[in-house]
Amino acid sequence: MNAPEHRPPRPIQALPDQLISQIAAGEVVERPSAVVKELLENALDAGATQITVRLEEGGVKRICITDNGRGIPHEQMPLALARHATSKIASLHDLENVGTLGFRGEALASIASVAQVTITSRTADAAHAWEIEGSHNATPTPSSGALGTTIDVKDLYYNTPARRKFLKSEQTEYGHCAEVVRRIALARPDVTFSLTHNGRTVDHWNTSEIARRSAQILGDGFAEARLPVDETIGPLRLHGYIGLPTASKARADGQFFYVNGRFVRDKVLVHAVKAAYQDVLHGDRFPSYVLSLDMDPALVDVNVHPSKIEVRFRDGRAVHQCVFHAVQRALAQTSATAHGSVPSPLPAADSLNATPAWRGEQTSFGSLLAPDYTPTFSPSPFGSRSADTGTVSTSYTPPRFTAEGGVAQSLENYGAMFREDDHPAPLVRNESDMALPQASSFTVSAAAMAQEEFPLGFALAQLHGIYVLAQNAKGLVLVDMHAAHERILYEQLKNALNSRVAGEEMQVQPLLIPITFYADAVEVGTAEEHQDTLQALGFDIAVLSPTTLAVRSVPVLLKNADAQTLARDVLRDVREFGGSRVLIERQNELLGTLACHTAVRANRILSLQEMNALLRQMETTERADQCNHGRPTWVQVEINALDKLFLRGQ
Repeated sequence: MNAPEHRPPRPIQALPDQLISQIAAGEVVERPSAVVKELLENALDAGATQITVRLEEGGVKRICITDNGRGIPHEQMPLALARHATSKIASLHDLENVGTLGFRGEALASIASVAQVTITSRTADAAHAWEIEGSHNATPTPSSGALGTTIDVKDLYYNTPARRKFLKSEQTEYGHCAEVVRRIALARPDVTFSLTHNGRTVDHWNTSEIARRSAQILGDGFAEARLPVDETIGPLRLHGYIGLPTASKARADGQFFYVNGRFVRDKVLVHAVKAAYQDVLHGDRFPSYVLSLDMDPALVDVNVHPSKIEVRFRDGRAVHQCVFHAVQRALAQTSATAHGSVPSPLPAADSLNATPAWRGEQTSFGSLLAPDYTPTFSPSPFGSRSADTGTVSTSYTPPRFTAEGGVAQSLENYGAMFREDDHPAPLVRNESDMALPQASSFTVSAAAMAQEEFPLGFALAQLHGIYVLAQNAKGLVLVDMHAAHERILYEQLKNALNSRVAGEEMQVQPLLIPITFYADAVEVGTAEEHQDTLQALGFDIAVLSPTTLAVRSVPVLLKNADAQTLARDVLRDVREFGGSRVLIERQNELLGTLACHTAVRANRILSLQEMNALLRQMETTERADQCNHGRPTWVQVEINALDKLFLRGQ
């Protein structure tokens, strides 16, 4: 390698204004999308309610943004192009309480240093518009134009060809510009936005509410699988929408977070949302969300980076906890637990043969019935449907489960239900087994069904030992019994462990005959070193010899599971992550594993009473719409979809 060429030292001198602006442009104007962002923020700060963005050749050849805001007085137009000139702050106090999107006074000067800029603006009290070209040294001239401002940026980087070489293809640059417009349009549904590229209108969004704007930009898939969030905690308010775990994506391209209307990328906020989803979404999947955090501007520093996309909070921990708990509570109130107050776990399919959003295989409901299955019909507990009108007759009163009838069975009784032989379950059990529970176990109430007091309805049968079929007021409900039971157990285990942390005793089940098994030296050493952690989790694992461990007790919720398998799983996690991390950072992962091992397996025969008990437990369990891995536990198939399948009314 050649030695660097030696040059004589240069004297310290002040840089010319043009070079200073071009250096600043390297931070502010990274690519055309940065120009679009700065100009859109200026338009919104000016009170615009209608904004039009026109691009040519991905924004490299031209970026023209027109708004109907307050406009710029003609005597101030030269200052608008000067460096560090702004109307938004005037003191350090203003800088520490920024309430506008722009405030640095660098954007227009930086843009004008690397492109040809023309500003046309008219205020409400002006007889006509004024126009200025080039730099702050130019003089405004009379022009024509409506109230507001038009900023026309042409030939970006025309005077710095080296910078222009770093730009990507026209389509790539346009994609970045369009993404900026989408982000800002999401934050301001009260503003009409229009985007054109090469003379063709690509997007247009009229003034609307955030619910409609987010559906327009993120698509119907997000609109049909989202949960509302609106909580105020002290000086913080978090509002917007979060996507259901079953509508997660393989990429994090559907995540939009705003602080006081400004789109930001902040590690504290991203981590808070991720933590809230951690026990309802698999690690390699990403939720979609549009969330806005409103707070006192004095509590957040937006002067961190020239792009203003990064922020720093005065109390990051308080912000993290606010976002985490608000999102977690929204996820807890899912369809089954909220009695139908939020959308179903999955969007309704146009036909029953459509591919579900969470699976790759095709589902054909025509194959649900086995060839040798002959259905028998009995009066529907939901009444009969009129063939002519399609209405529901409630002359037959549906059964209503009561606590006295034993519907809300404790989870410890589930073990007895599911610990049967491992032989495959027949499709239909004996006729006596299919009978409904005795009438004394029910209270008749047609109004209960009409009001969706039981959103998951009542069980009809078990399908291939895997799914529970039930009917509710909307139609057919299909439940993955393993996934549903796994979620119930998981939440029960979390509550039990949290109760112990709060000072209450975790219920444990001593084993009449301890389960002994061979263990290697590492497992034995782990059991010896982490007795406190094991006992905190409800396990008593004793060392009998250098190669033998004995399980003496397990949590009562897991008493019917394979004690040896549970013990090995616990020891593995404790060994890998340490006792404290298992109880704090890795708690959910471990409890998820234990719940999965204990939950009812496929091909287990359930009675109608047991299936109904499972449905009732789901309705009282938080996050019951998905298992611990983010897969759905149940799906609603509405009557209209069934009618369409059978061509009823056509």
